[in-house]
Amino acid sequence: MGTEKKQSSAVSDVGAWAMNVVSSVGIIMVNKQLMSPSGYAFVFATTLTGFHFSMTALVGLVSNATSYSTRKKVPLWELLWFSIFANTSITGMNLSLMLNSVGFYQISKLSMIPVVCVMEWILHGKHYSSKVKIAVIVVVVGVGVCTVTDVKVNAQGFVCACVAVLSTSLQQISIGSLQEKYSIGSFELLSQTAPIQALSLLLLGPFVDYYLTGKLLASYKLSSAAFFFILLSCSLAVFCNISQYLCIGRFSATSFQVLGHMKTVCVLILGWLLFDSELTLKNILGMALAVLGMVIYSWAVEADKQSDSKAIPNLEDASEEDVELLKQQMDGSSSLKDVELGKSQA
Repeated sequence: MGTEKKQSSAVSDVGAWAMNVVSSVGIIMVNKQLMSPSGYAFVFATTLTGFHFSMTALVGLVSNATSYSTRKKVPLWELLWFSIFANTSITGMNLSLMLNSVGFYQISKLSMIPVVCVMEWILHGKHYSSKVKIAVIVVVVGVGVCTVTDVKVNAQGFVCACVAVLSTSLQQISIGSLQEKYSIGSFELLSQTAPIQALSLLLLGPFVDYYLTGKLLASYKLSSAAFFFILLSCSLAVFCNISQYLCIGRFSATSFQVLGHMKTVCVLILGWLLFDSELTLKNILGMALAVLGMVIYSWAVEADKQSDSKAIPNLEDASEEDVELLKQQMDGSSSLKDVELGKSQA
């Protein structure tokens, strides 16, 4: 029975991760066509994200109305704090991309892995084995080799990059901690945060986009083809948002960041296949190193899990007599500790 549960959990993990990779890569390809000058020149990225969360909120509303999902209460102030982190992340990333070179922007994204590791250590006391640390370094180096080109830094861009990295890291850590704290599913949490993010992004988005691009949303001439791509982008965003919450709920913010760079590799390959992007030997070697690092990371995390499971008895597979004996041993050891504590105080 325990083996069947593990197999079912493994299949669910793979399914959640596959949905995240496919939807994330798909939305990048769709947005590239939607936002590029050679496509439909819809350059309003922050407002588009507001549309994404509006569609996600609508799906959550329908799901709650049809009793497909149950609504568990999360305090409003926690949802507001989370939404502030999430919206700051979106705005910060857009500003960082505008003010920095592509190379520095990629470096700032890579820095999220060590930042998330340090934050999980500070906030949750999480420790990482040497195998996991080595795997993270390999992934960072590999993705850096295949994505980082020119690196130019300016004061404004550096501040925006720091804000973006910190807020994104806090957002991703908060997803897992809120799910654990309130015993709430990923979709239920998303359905409560999406309306707040949608409303705030739709109100602030046009102003942020005007600052970034110098163009007004009202002046954009919407064609039927552009509307179709916006709708397609919003549909993919629903799957992308749901799978992100699923993945962080199942794994951790660090695992999500490390394995998330598989999307970077996929985007580079698809860009070469679909958009005639240049793919050099440096890109290929970097991608190979990044994939190797991801394989090592997955092996290291699994090895740590197995070593932890050996240290902790599996009560599901134990008989009733074994469980009762274990309880008696625990009760005996706790009463012995009480006696010893009484002696030391005396």
